[in-house]
Amino acid sequence: MGLLAYGDTGWGDELFFATLMTIAVALVAIFIGFFLAAIFASFKLSSIRILNLFGSFYTTVFRGVPELLVIYLFFFGSSGAVMYVAKIFGYDGYIEVNAFFTGALSIGIISGAYSTEVFRGAVQSINKGQFEASKVLGLKKKVYYYKIIIPQMLRLALPNISNVWQITLKDTSLISVTGLVEIMRQSYIAAGSTRDPLFFYSFAAVLYLFLTFLSMKLFNNLEKHYSRGY
Repeated sequence: MGLLAYGDTGWGDELFFATLMTIAVALVAIFIGFFLAAIFASFKLSSIRILNLFGSFYTTVFRGVPELLVIYLFFFGSSGAVMYVAKIFGYDGYIEVNAFFTGALSIGIISGAYSTEVFRGAVQSINKGQFEASKVLGLKKKVYYYKIIIPQMLRLALPNISNVWQITLKDTSLISVTGLVEIMRQSYIAAGSTRDPLFFYSFAAVLYLFLTFLSMKLFNNLEKHYSRGY
């Protein structure tokens, strides 16, 4: 266990901070994904055809393109876009966009594509009588969505949201290609330095499994909370 010691003699502290980075990226990405899903799910549920097309285009593209390719496109594409704008103002140097921002944004956009379908399916699973009763009572659209529809949607969507979170958490390993030091990147560095790849990659697997286990416990509790009365 000397390899996992804290300080200069081991890699324990580095892996601890890498784990925190993984969690931070996943949390930022999932919130970006939920924000985008709320927008594009409403597009896909809209009766306006152009909005339907926008929603379908988003989910089709970002569920169909490999995650790693999306990360590359955003990492190199955002740097290119920033440098293009900088050249307009007379700056010709190289500008690299923050790896955390790029990684969280790219994974969040991918997560949002899956969450969009989860939200859409959950809303469509709600009994139509709930919508009709709300209109008969004269409730404003914002009121019955926030008070009636969204709570029911969360109950129906939580099992699939749990799956999206697991995918998002695992996808953080892909952003190691941007140089951001999360679990996978730190394990790679430690394995190369100590020439003991089996140990560090196995330990990385244990860390991901541990995070997955904690996430499952949290989502199980949330499902019980939102399923009260059913």
